[in-house]
Amino acid sequence: MIPNSIQDRAGLTPLQWLICIVAGIGFAFDLYETLMLPLILRPALADLGNLARGTRAFNLWAGLLLFIPSATAGMVALFGGYLMDLLGRRGVLVWSILLYGLSACAAAFCRSLPELLLCRCTTLVGVYVEYVAAVAWLAELFQEPRRRESVLGYTQTFFNLGGLMVTGAYFLAVTFAQRLPAISGGHAAWRYTLLTGLIPALPLLIVRPFLPESRIWQEKKLAGTLRRPSIAGLFSPGLRRTTLVTSFLVACSFALPYGAIQQTVQVIHDLPEVRNLTPRQAEQAVSAVQFFQEIGGIIGRLALAIVVTRIASQRRLLRTLFGTCMVAFSWLYFIGATGHLIQVEIGIVVVSLLFNGLHSFWGNFLPRVLPTHLRGTGESFAMNVGGRTIGVTAALITTQLANILPAQSAGARLAYAAGLVAASACGAGLLGSFWLPEPTNGPLPD
Repeated sequence: MIPNSIQDRAGLTPLQWLICIVAGIGFAFDLYETLMLPLILRPALADLGNLARGTRAFNLWAGLLLFIPSATAGMVALFGGYLMDLLGRRGVLVWSILLYGLSACAAAFCRSLPELLLCRCTTLVGVYVEYVAAVAWLAELFQEPRRRESVLGYTQTFFNLGGLMVTGAYFLAVTFAQRLPAISGGHAAWRYTLLTGLIPALPLLIVRPFLPESRIWQEKKLAGTLRRPSIAGLFSPGLRRTTLVTSFLVACSFALPYGAIQQTVQVIHDLPEVRNLTPRQAEQAVSAVQFFQEIGGIIGRLALAIVVTRIASQRRLLRTLFGTCMVAFSWLYFIGATGHLIQVEIGIVVVSLLFNGLHSFWGNFLPRVLPTHLRGTGESFAMNVGGRTIGVTAALITTQLANILPAQSAGARLAYAAGLVAASACGAGLLGSFWLPEPTNGPLPD
């Protein structure tokens, strides 16, 4: 038998390439499903609730649709992390992708806002479980540290490919909706966009039999040495600081997209270049901003994949990310988002680059500070309870803060609210980074 270290230093085998491709597809459609909502939010609220942008009722439902599905899914997905430690990584990964594909498809046929809210909850449960399962699966399949960090870094680049894909899907839906078969008696572009969420489930049904289980988890399970996972174990004396600090910092990180980035497409409607466009042209402008956002995201994840194996101190890297985020987000939402469209397009590239580097940081960092029997549960707690339950409250704060801030337009009020929330989250992240545990560069914790 070839030693693991030699195998990991060799080139990828066909099976390892298949593993990376499946994980990449999962990451891509994680963001695909997540970013559907900011794109379709305005037309969906108009169609299902007859709500006008900028009104209190619109802002309330916008906040609820961003907050409730993510908070609910974050708590449910914590149980998904527990199942992953109990039953294995591969099965949970596959079923989570099937869940979010089918749920997004069902959302295309909803007839009321509560139905859309429910479908978004089940969609995000699948998305949140899949991300944690894929990260743990990859980290344990590639055991040599540099290879592991590279694989995690580069496969997460596919995350933002999903953003480009949903941007393109929405643009095509807006442009060609009238030529497509009717859904619920109409040709609403937002429904066709939701329908495309079924795509990732189809190839998965073909390749599932070829996917291996995590070698580390399976060996421990067969040997009877795998300890039973428990949420209480995350708060044992040896892990309490790690659990609390990482959950807090992940919450600060997730406040940036939910409190600011995902609000950007609602901001641009009051810019001079967009204000007088036709509804179709305005939605095409939204797609263009989304496109620039995902270009920045891809650059950010590639940059993180390159530097993560070259910077020894993870604390220093995290402080650099939070510090530059504070500058970039403040400029975009206090200055650029109330100026001209070109400023928004430039700014969204930069802030998306920085946030996606921050998001990839956690995908690489968390497996290195958690033991095998708690890796899924611990990652799920930090990402889903910290990030997607606590951090996502930033969406509700931003949309409600926009009701009371002084500004001439609804877009400007929303931009200033986003800037305040983002700057506060970055400041809290910088402070919390001083308590971040520093992982070792060796094998994953046993």
